[in-house]
Amino acid sequence: MALSVGIVGLPNVGKSTVFNALTAGKAEAANYPFCTIDPNVGVVPVPDERLERIQKHIKTQKVIPAIVEIVDIAGLVKGASQGEGLGNKFLANIRETNAVLMMVRCFDDGNVIHVAGSVDPMRDIDIIDLELALADTDTVEKRLKKAQSAAKSGLKETKAELAICEKLFAQLNAGKPVRSLELDTNERALLPSFGLMTAKPVLYCCNVGEGDLPNGNAWSDAVKARAEREGAGVVVLCGKVEAELAELGDADRKELLASYGLKEPALASLARECYRLLGLQSYFTAGEKEIRAWTVRKGAMAPEAAGVIHTDFEKGFIRAQVYSVEDLDALGSEVAIKSAGKLRMEGKEYVVQDGDVMHFLFNV
Repeated sequence: MALSVGIVGLPNVGKSTVFNALTAGKAEAANYPFCTIDPNVGVVPVPDERLERIQKHIKTQKVIPAIVEIVDIAGLVKGASQGEGLGNKFLANIRETNAVLMMVRCFDDGNVIHVAGSVDPMRDIDIIDLELALADTDTVEKRLKKAQSAAKSGLKETKAELAICEKLFAQLNAGKPVRSLELDTNERALLPSFGLMTAKPVLYCCNVGEGDLPNGNAWSDAVKARAEREGAGVVVLCGKVEAELAELGDADRKELLASYGLKEPALASLARECYRLLGLQSYFTAGEKEIRAWTVRKGAMAPEAAGVIHTDFEKGFIRAQVYSVEDLDALGSEVAIKSAGKLRMEGKEYVVQDGDVMHFLFNV
């Protein structure tokens, strides 16, 4: 399954710098608003040490990690919901993503102009939240008017549509994002059809100066506190350092990380946090040709996981052979796992666990 995360923020907060680092891009962002007019799309591997552990025991031609699709979206300005700047295009691009990575400037640099004239991450977040909420309110209001007319028919489904429209409109009118609204199972099933931006999970990305690594500063601490209150994710990084790390070989990268007190590039934790936000996990397939991580939602059953590889696998699912990476570490091979009785045969009701190694048997 494709996981798409949109990097959003005000102009000149470091979005394109971080995007280039994520995707190992070489281009430098220009120091002016709207240098990214059309969204750039990059594919970022999700670091997972379990792939290396599997490869130690199963020799293969290639290793393929899970991926996150990152979309670098043009900078938002106040009034975007009314079409200011590149407002309409900006909002349309966010609607197409699964989650919002909100890039927040937490560094001071006189050489990099801030569109609002000063550094204030809480104000910047409020501007973005307001513009997204205003645009969502407009979307829901239009749907509400249609639902009010349709509900006059008295049909059960039209009443359900009207009820959720009223609930969403009240939430947005109160200045609150839809993601913080409690919805029942039926309402949550209807929600995706609205395409609301404030319904998407948010990951705050605090871009700090080099001297504020690894823990951040007072600005990023304020963002962390806000994220905790909202149940959002947060990652602290320095875009300049991440861009430099992306250019280095392994040995030099380790040396630079150590000099900043970092164990890994922050972009690695960013990719994993995106996974967590969206309730996703990985399972693995392993053979002579490739070892591969596949993305599946938490709680998915075996046939759904098989369908991630190919729809035919799901349609013709018979059973899955399953073992854990820990069993492979302990016993050394699939043959030994089978001999030890650790190779499990699971049916259609099996709930896939994070880190399962699976082989599917199917008939089409």
